[in-house]
Amino acid sequence: MRERSAAVFVLCAALCACTVWRDRPAKSVSDATGGEGLVRAFWREVKDKRWADVEKHLASNYVEVTASGTRDRTATLEYLEQLKLEDYSLGDFETELNGDTFVVTYTLILRGRSTGQIPPEGAQRILTVWQQQKGGWVEIAQSKAGPEGKQ
Repeated sequence: MRERSAAVFVLCAALCACTVWRDRPAKSVSDATGGEGLVRAFWREVKDKRWADVEKHLASNYVEVTASGTRDRTATLEYLEQLKLEDYSLGDFETELNGDTFVVTYTLILRGRSTGQIPPEGAQRILTVWQQQKGGWVEIAQSKAGPEGKQ
C-alpha cells in the first residue's frame, strides 16, 4: 500500500511540474504581458513592415540616443522604414517594472540593409523604456550602445 501511495504521489508531482499548454509569444504589442514580450512584438512589427502598428507604439515625445546622436519619433520612424531588415536576433533580456513603466535591457543583432548604410555589425546593447498609457503600451525612450552602422 505504501509503495502504491508513493507511486501516486510521484506521478502527481511529475504531472504538476509539466505544462499542458505551450508558451504563446505575443503576436503584437497589445498582446504582450511583459517587457520582453513588448520588445519581441515591436521588432516583429518592424520586420513585417507593419508601420501603422510601429507608429502607434512610439510615444509622441519619443527619443532615441545612439553613439552618433539623437533621433526623435519622426527620425526613428524614417530610419526603421528605410531599414531593409532581413532578420534580427534578441537576447540577454533584463526587465524591471516600476508602476506603469517597464525598463528593458537586451542585446540586438540586425541583419539586412538600409538606404546608404549597413546596419551595425555585432550586438548592440539596448535600453528601452515602455509606459502604459490609455491607448496601451508605448515606447518612450531608447538608448543604444555598441557598434554603429557603416556609411
